[in-house]
Amino acid sequence: MPGDDERKLFRRKMSDVVRQKADVVPPHRRRPAPIPHQRRREELEIMENLANNDMDATEFATGDELLFHQPGVQRRVIRKLRRGTYSVTAELDLHGYTVQQAHERLCEFLLNLDRGRQTCVRIVHGKGLGSPGREPVLRNKVAVWLACRRDVLAYCSAPRHDGGLGALYVLLKQR
Repeated sequence: MPGDDERKLFRRKMSDVVRQKADVVPPHRRRPAPIPHQRRREELEIMENLANNDMDATEFATGDELLFHQPGVQRRVIRKLRRGTYSVTAELDLHGYTVQQAHERLCEFLLNLDRGRQTCVRIVHGKGLGSPGREPVLRNKVAVWLACRRDVLAYCSAPRHDGGLGALYVLLKQR
């Protein structure tokens, strides 16, 4: 146990010490938020390759309804998606865009999404009623683009009240 002389000496040496309010010193500058540059480059490269590749889009259409899912996605999940049970967290409308413009908008849209565990988005591609021959041009292109993405778990045509054959519900993986 320290003696009186030691206590007096300690107090004298500590007399000019000022008590700090916090014991954590903030950094002199804030760190920037992490940006997944490599992932964005890879996704853009994939989408550019898809845009330049003339794949046959008819293999993705079954009748009038579009339906796609990655291997391993449960039937229950597909059923819920088709019924519109998942809440739509974002929406993209591609009406009036050319194929190239629609492709760019779709890529940008999917890259900039803020995803939680699973995200359901609605993509409106239109029924093609205003296009030459009244054929849906973007419908099949969007189906191909989405089917080639790793972050797309499944998609299906939306129910009639939410766009029907002119829109898709897309279920995305978390990031």
